[in-house]
Amino acid sequence: MGPLQGIRILDLTTVVMGPYATSILGDMGAEVIKVESPEGDILRQVGPSRSGEMGALFLHANRSKRSLVLDLKRPAARAALLKLAETADVLIHNLRPQAMARLGLDHAALAAVNPAIIHAGAFGFGQDGPYSARPAYDDLMQGIAGIPALMAASGDGTPRYVPVNIADRIVGLHAAIAVLGALQHRARTGEGQSIEIPMFETMAGFVLGDHLGGMTHRPALDQGGYARLLTPNRRPYATADGHLCVLIYNDKHWRSFFAAIDRPDLAADPRFASHASRIRHTDAICAELADILVTRPTAEWERLLDAAGIPHTPLHTLDSLVDDPHLAAVGFFTEEDHPAEGPVRGMKVASRWSASQPAPSRPAPRLGEHTEEILREAGLSAAEIAAATAPPG
Repeated sequence: MGPLQGIRILDLTTVVMGPYATSILGDMGAEVIKVESPEGDILRQVGPSRSGEMGALFLHANRSKRSLVLDLKRPAARAALLKLAETADVLIHNLRPQAMARLGLDHAALAAVNPAIIHAGAFGFGQDGPYSARPAYDDLMQGIAGIPALMAASGDGTPRYVPVNIADRIVGLHAAIAVLGALQHRARTGEGQSIEIPMFETMAGFVLGDHLGGMTHRPALDQGGYARLLTPNRRPYATADGHLCVLIYNDKHWRSFFAAIDRPDLAADPRFASHASRIRHTDAICAELADILVTRPTAEWERLLDAAGIPHTPLHTLDSLVDDPHLAAVGFFTEEDHPAEGPVRGMKVASRWSASQPAPSRPAPRLGEHTEEILREAGLSAAEIAAATAPPG
């Protein structure tokens, strides 16, 4: 039984950021009601699918939820949602506040039926800035937060996006954390509240935590950027027969490495003398290490680095990652029969809890699978349910 048992969340989010946040809360035991339009979350269409109704991204980001279909532009559907809000603990959405206000679902409307509700909005930009009305997607947030420029500086000069929905998932984590904090505040005070989780500001803080550098100081001591992360030579190292990820980080690691490869000349090199010196010469040091590692095969390096106590890992592909022996040993992957998709591979909650272990409570739902069930539980009559769910026209 997860730690959020008894918490009810109305989830009006789509695509990756919001659904990822609410899946975390659902795995923690919250009852998550995913409110979808009649067309459904567009993420249902992304990736391979046997049923054509839910691709792989949707499956993973929407487990531990029930699906309720409402066309919130219709008065009866809006009334049904407000009825659900009377007993909900949280409503989370990724619409701009203006859109929620047009739907009659802003914080004032929600607080009127439930003063203790937590109303969380995760969207592109803080609403008191000039970008407030701009749309936001992962690629755009990566770009405006400077990530492609950092990729260019550390690579061949070409700006590139990170090939993961990194902004969606980072901001989704922040949204889940914000909801947990608001629930704790309410537990102490009884007070509900409205929370905004802006993507741009969240990602700016995430990136600049590493790269603000000397611009932290006033006046600035440098132009920012963490040299160790930006060197083009910071990459998995080529070996004689493949690649290996190696991080020789502290003084002890370097002493052990030089002893293992019998290079007292490098041990005496002042560039390697301290962490500060190694950061100043990070390009040259990474290049030197690349020249050394390419001389032996991967398996030999793994034995040597293990014996020397130096951190390293394989360079996985997607295929080898899913076959990783550690993930197999800890039972990371699960197998289940999804009612729409058939046999599927899932992933367990990575954290381990001694008393209230989070775990997925149900597979990702078919579109509208629980609509009548949820509305009956909320106390709507058959006539009210029919009005709330009637097709347009």
